[in-house]
Amino acid sequence: MATVDKMPMLQEGYDRLQTEVRHLKTVERPSVIEAIEVARGHGDLSENAEYHAAKERQGQIEAQIADIDDRLSRAMVIDPTTLSGDKVVFGATVHLLDEDEKPIKYQIVGQTEADARVGRISYNSPLGRALIGRSVGDEVEVSTPSGDRYYAIEKVEFI
Repeated sequence: MATVDKMPMLQEGYDRLQTEVRHLKTVERPSVIEAIEVARGHGDLSENAEYHAAKERQGQIEAQIADIDDRLSRAMVIDPTTLSGDKVVFGATVHLLDEDEKPIKYQIVGQTEADARVGRISYNSPLGRALIGRSVGDEVEVSTPSGDRYYAIEKVEFI
């Protein structure tokens, strides 16, 4: 049974999902339908590897479309520039100091937008959950596979 919980995301993530589903519907789906028709023309379907591969790919594409459509229908687009304050909330860009006084900057984003390499972490990640609701000056402890990590919140921006 599908959940009806809203899924927070930035406009950029929403646009990326729309582009992806549009590509699946207008390029991938027609392509696999054509591949099925070509494979059908090769005769006996019970031993036709091309046909079975195309049907499997069709199932994957339809599942992807259904998943993305579900996420889009539950999307709650948040514009961080409309927010303010010193508490960490979805969309906030948080400046941290780690245990070694090394500065780190992360933006709290949705699950589909997360990419730690570019400074975007999911609100659902261990660090994201630890930061949400905290304020400038707070210290947070995060349990990671490599051990507990400690961070101090230096600044919260909404950009």
